[in-house]
Amino acid sequence: MITLRHLTVDDYDAILALWQHAGLDTIRPQGRDSREAFADQLARGQVVLGLEEAGRLVACIVITDDTRKGWINRLAVDPGYRRQGLAARLIVEAEQALREKGIHVFAALIEHENVASLTLFQREGYKTHNVVYVSKRDGEDA
Repeated sequence: MITLRHLTVDDYDAILALWQHAGLDTIRPQGRDSREAFADQLARGQVVLGLEEAGRLVACIVITDDTRKGWINRLAVDPGYRRQGLAARLIVEAEQALREKGIHVFAALIEHENVASLTLFQREGYKTHNVVYVSKRDGEDA
């Protein structure tokens, strides 16, 4: 049976391992994704939900907000558990967590070559927008 729970800093190693195993290539474990940064992000209100089977993390999602828009980030599913509806389940759970905070606009930043994620989010009712994304980083690992 696959169960849902809120993840904590104690789950950091399992989360990082899942991200790596799932192929997330934007992870910065020496910077913005370090254990210390992760703990700080949780303390500031970031929520991480995980799906587990027999105590093993098989999927997770990071939820943040700017008080008016909710952001769904770092959705990852173990390759051996894909095509079972886990990603869609996590999106629904993330949306519900945001609704409980009074947030009703949901967004995800997906790179254009990530066709699987684009397809998933479109299937879940998300629309693609043509926008220009700009960013500035204070350091290489930021």
